[in-house]
Amino acid sequence: MSGDSLKLALAQLNLLVGDVQGNLDRVLAEGRRAAASGMDLVVFPELTLCGYPPEDLLFHRGLRAQVEEALATLSDIVHSGAEAELPLPALVVGYPEYEGEGHSPRLYNSARLLRRDGPTVNHRKRCLPNYRVFDEKRYFEAGDSAAVFSLKGFQVGLLVCEDIWEAEPARDARDAGAEILLVLNASPYEQRKQRERERVLRERAVALGVPVVYVNLVGGQDELVFDGRSFVIDGRGDLVLRSRAFGEALNTVEFGRDDAGGVVVRALDADPIAPELGPEESVYRALVLGVRDYVGKHRFPGVVMGLSGGVDSALTLAIAVDALGADRVQVVMMPSRYTSQMSVDDAEAQARTLGVQYGVISIEHMFAATLDSLAEQFVGLKPDTTEENIQARIRGLLLMAISNKTGRMLLTTGNKSEMAVGYATLYGDMNGGFAPIKDCSKLLVYRLARYRNLLARERGDYGDADVIPARVIEREPTAELRPDQKDTDSLPAYEVLDAILEAFIEEDLSVDEIVDRGFDRAVVGRVLDMVKRNEYKRRQSPPGIRVSRRAFGRDWRYPITSGYRR
Repeated sequence: MSGDSLKLALAQLNLLVGDVQGNLDRVLAEGRRAAASGMDLVVFPELTLCGYPPEDLLFHRGLRAQVEEALATLSDIVHSGAEAELPLPALVVGYPEYEGEGHSPRLYNSARLLRRDGPTVNHRKRCLPNYRVFDEKRYFEAGDSAAVFSLKGFQVGLLVCEDIWEAEPARDARDAGAEILLVLNASPYEQRKQRERERVLRERAVALGVPVVYVNLVGGQDELVFDGRSFVIDGRGDLVLRSRAFGEALNTVEFGRDDAGGVVVRALDADPIAPELGPEESVYRALVLGVRDYVGKHRFPGVVMGLSGGVDSALTLAIAVDALGADRVQVVMMPSRYTSQMSVDDAEAQARTLGVQYGVISIEHMFAATLDSLAEQFVGLKPDTTEENIQARIRGLLLMAISNKTGRMLLTTGNKSEMAVGYATLYGDMNGGFAPIKDCSKLLVYRLARYRNLLARERGDYGDADVIPARVIEREPTAELRPDQKDTDSLPAYEVLDAILEAFIEEDLSVDEIVDRGFDRAVVGRVLDMVKRNEYKRRQSPPGIRVSRRAFGRDWRYPITSGYRR
């Protein structure tokens, strides 16, 4: 490098939606850290001051007042150099920009440059995503111009998230003189997303011949998990820096010029490129972060959950312990007349291995009393799923009582395959405040369970014991709500069911298109009918962590009442 030099920090932060003062404090703290490292500029994630996604909080006048006050405070500190001995460097922060008064002001998703010397520069997000989990057109107006500023001898263009996924905003910024592009992001995690991000930005960098800095949010927010993994691509398309996944970071790079005057960039960190993660590791870490932040940001003292001896509750327990620590996790085994001794033994073994608070409450007397109370109403009617659901609802009642009494949040343990076809009991095993594996298919649950055991062996955790007992993974899945029950009594084999569900839910394929993949038409039709019939259950289920391209929740909006026929 020769001549001009611009040192830049990427502030990958875990921010809290609505906590404007707390988020402002984080900006100031990271700004001071960057100043101590000699940085000229710090870039923060999308909607830094209010958090992402703020949703209908944006309509609240109180939020507007807090954001505008925080922005004014930050601007005064930066402009005045009021940070005592070490003035803050230039900052680029995201915020909701309100224009106009009254009940319907215009609102923009904006990024603002604040600096001591020179005017502020503002960019209004031009491309507003309105698909999957995004509904920004509900809230924001689109910007219509490029924003470029000069700093330390470099021309720098501002973009916000979706702006970089379309070619025009980046090209307009380059045409307006930008030699470096800064992109503020709140890009949520989904499987294989990071490779797609880096591919798209590599294309932009090479096409325009300019380096691109991508700063992403990290942390859990309701159903979404933001995985961080901020990165920098140089003008040739080479990866210069990749931040850690699922954790905060303050990474640094330096821009300079080559002998021909072109912009070059180098990382200042010792190990600038965090490794890529395998598919199971990335999903598992997303689940752990999602649970940790949901519980922590709501200030619950811990969690309680039912432990059945099956793989779903076993995986959920492992996630909860990794997220919160064993001392904040309470589990209860609730056997009935149909619960096998294997399930009782395996549940206790896992609880003892992980060191969580463990208890056993038999539901037999409550089940018998309920059947006795209903005997007159059920005269002449054969046993069916009603009796199965009674058991699940008794367990749900007990767990909610423990949750109420202790203040611990109840985790539910259902997976995506079950939620899709309604293989779950409303007001029973669906009770709870949060559903960690709600977006994990049954086959993915098995993969994650094996991954966690392998990780424990690599680390030497828990001695020779498995985190999830091997027998739990190997046994045929069963709800144990009637004699000799197996999941396959009611459902196709999970290898078939999960493939059909993925084709329908994530790819929106028709019956004919799914059948063309080699599946039996009657089976496909039956599965899709179950999905349709159980929408009313999913509407009443707790939120859960999104890890796929399409999860039940904010990006699944099927009607409950529908005359659509396959």
